[in-house]
Amino acid sequence: MKKLGLILPFASALALAATGMVTDARAAGGGTIQGTVKYDGSAPKPKAIEVSKDKEVCGLKPHFEQDLIVGDSGGIQYAVISIPDAKGDVKPSDVKFDQKGCQYEPHVLAFPAGSTVLVENDDGILHNIHTYSTKNSPVNMAQPKFKKELKVPVKEPELIKVTCDAHGWMSGYWYSSANPYYAVTDDKGAFTISDVPPGDYTLHLWHEKLGEDTQKVTVKAGATANANFTLKPKS
Repeated sequence: MKKLGLILPFASALALAATGMVTDARAAGGGTIQGTVKYDGSAPKPKAIEVSKDKEVCGLKPHFEQDLIVGDSGGIQYAVISIPDAKGDVKPSDVKFDQKGCQYEPHVLAFPAGSTVLVENDDGILHNIHTYSTKNSPVNMAQPKFKKELKVPVKEPELIKVTCDAHGWMSGYWYSSANPYYAVTDDKGAFTISDVPPGDYTLHLWHEKLGEDTQKVTVKAGATANANFTLKPKS
């Protein structure tokens, strides 16, 4: 696994484009890529977060860092798997990014470029949505308790870090994709990417704490290709 920077290399990977590939997955008889992302070694225990503000809302349950969540079977949650060298039309939509108990749900949100992120405030207290981006205009907006929803358009493909200036422990990521071929691993470390045009691809993996990795995969019409990753802890 290559030890690369956090956001810029991944953002560069989004700009890759293959030539001569089929762009209509259904017409071509698309295939499926599925697999898992596993942790190599004994999983570390999540670190507890001290809730130092708005404890009547934020302190109702324990908080833990989400930059590395490993399940009982060793699966890593919130890794992004994508195919930057595939071509395909995206269908923008509205996607929800919730603030609940002073924690982002989900921690990593993936969606097609051109979508609008609906930032929800279920807490009834002041939050502040702050995005760190280069291709899209950064956002830094207060969200008072009476403003239940903020709309943030994300036009360009990019990996974006999100924080709350009102609660320093809150952080998350948005992955805006240039094509429809991406997935975020679930709590078992599993992922599935469907309707992929037949061809040879390079899968790209990004994880907030463990970095990036790639893997070659061949997709055949109507078939399922397996691709499993194992990530080592950073020294």
